[in-house]
Formats: sequence, C-alpha cells, structure tokens
Amino acid sequence: MEWANGTMPLMSGSMLTSSLIPLGPIWLLPQYSAATIEGEELRERTSIAMIIDCHTHIGAPAHFSAAFTEAMTTAWGEMSWPEDDQAAHWRMVSEVDRAIVLALDAPATGIVVPNDYVAGYVDIHPEKLIGFASVDPNRPDALERLDHAVDTLGLRGLKVSPTYQHFDPMSDIALALFRRTERLQLPVLCHQGTTFLPSAPMRWARPFLLDDLARTYPGLTLVIAHLGHPWYEETMAVIRKHQFLFADVSALHTRPLQLYLALRSAVEYRVTEKLFFGSDFPFSSALDTTAALRSVNEIVKGTNFPPIPEDEIERIIHSDALTSLGLD
Repeated sequence: MEWANGTMPLMSGSMLTSSLIPLGPIWLLPQYSAATIEGEELRERTSIAMIIDCHTHIGAPAHFSAAFTEAMTTAWGEMSWPEDDQAAHWRMVSEVDRAIVLALDAPATGIVVPNDYVAGYVDIHPEKLIGFASVDPNRPDALERLDHAVDTLGLRGLKVSPTYQHFDPMSDIALALFRRTERLQLPVLCHQGTTFLPSAPMRWARPFLLDDLARTYPGLTLVIAHLGHPWYEETMAVIRKHQFLFADVSALHTRPLQLYLALRSAVEYRVTEKLFFGSDFPFSSALDTTAALRSVNEIVKGTNFPPIPEDEIERIIHSDALTSLGLD
C-alpha cells in the first residue's frame, strides 16, 4: 500500500505492528532508513535490546580555540559544533538508552572541555548519562586532577588522545597516568587514529602503539576510538591480542567503504564482539550511525566482496559496552 510518490501511509493496529522492523529501542517502517526519519512520529520505545552510545561530546564555544574552529571549518565545510551543546546532546540521546559523555583536556591543540563541565551536565541526567574525565598527562598535577575527577566529580572513566594531547603513550608521564587509572579500575577511551587538526602529531596516532601499553598494564581496560581509522587492521590485531582492549565504531558513517573494510577485517579477525556502538556526537548521531551500519553492505552489492553478516551488525549496534567496561 503506497502513495503515488512511493511512500507508505501510516497504518494502525496489527497491520502496523506486523510491518515494523526493530531498530534497537526504535521501530521503523521497513523502507525508511533511520537517517531519514525526523521527530517521533514513527518511533516507539520498546523493551527490546538496548543501544548504548559509548562516544559522545559536549562543549561550549569558549572551550575551543580559534585555530581549532578554523581547522574544523576547513575539514567539515562549516563549524558543526552546536552552540546549545547540552540541549542538542540531550535531544540526540533520546535515540539511545545510555550514553557516555566525554571531557577533553587538550590545550596543545586548542580544546579544553573541563571535567566539571561534563560532570555538571551528567549529574542532571544520572539515569542515562555517564561522564568520562580527561586529563592531559603533560600537566604537573595530572594525577591530582584525575583523583579529583573521580572522587569529587564522580566521573567514571578517562578520555585521552596522544595526538591531541601531544604525548607518547609509553612516556613516563603517560605511564604514571595509566598506572593510576588501572589502580582506580577506570576504563579509558583513547582517540588513536587520524585527525583533521594540523597541530596534532601523527607519530603517536597509530593503534599498534597501544600494544606495549597493554603489555605493561594488562589489567587496563581501553577502548580505541573510531576503529583507529585509517589503521583499522592494526586495531583488530591489537584488540584480538589483549583481553581488555576494545574499539568503537564512531565517526565512520561518512566513509562507507572504509567502514565496510574495517568491519570485514573485524569479522575475519573474529573480534566483532569487542566492537562498541558510538556516534561521536555532534559529528554524527545515533540514528545516522545505526543506519550506516545497517546499510554497510550496499557499497559492495554486485561485487564478489563478502557481506558483513547481519547478526554481526546487530551485535555491534546492541553491544553491551557498560558491562565490558565495568560501568553497569
């Protein structure tokens, strides 16, 4: 039953229920992608498997330098960071069941989203949001800042980025911070991959650099953000090797071929169960990321490339990151 323009009218009762397909806590009419749905008209909360967005950001305009803003505009075509960051974030997380919100202490590249700013926001919605601190290991009081973020602010993990924060992951200052993090049993989310910032050194961006760190602190739980792109095969090799290393799939929906190849690598390395769902809001949303994952095989239709199995895609979308990270 279609209108002349090819769209389907809304239905009711059992006819509607039988025509819906599950999208985590969302239901959609079959021919609609999540990315094309606006508002709540075609969405219902249900009790089916949860969606946990393990990679989201907030930040006020004052938290970013002019150089960062210029670089973002050059890379993305516009300054894509919302001025009403907390309100925009709260609207987006209506699409998921739980979300991790990240601070970022990276003065070397012009980004300082303070720990207390994140803590103040997640404290408003503790039933849904989990805050991660960020500490630049180059700071003389880095360990004290981490202790304060955990003991006073109630933040439950750590966000770091060797390339944004200008540090070698195996340097003395970094090892001191990771040693404290392991002792506190905090999960770490690490931006280990490329970036659009000219001031960020790439020599510390490769995922294989975390192999030595994981061997030094085998009890450290660490998530490699963005599948470590473009070095996703290094990511798969490292997370397969180490029990407490994982990766998230955030920020790859605009690169569909790279997303397909990375997920195909994960299937072949048999590590899809170590991949977590993440959007990298505000650069993407949970709906757009889910739609990209579910359509990832479109790019290889009509070729001999093997598809990503649908059950593996669903496993990623509904990955239980909170349990794996000790945050449940």
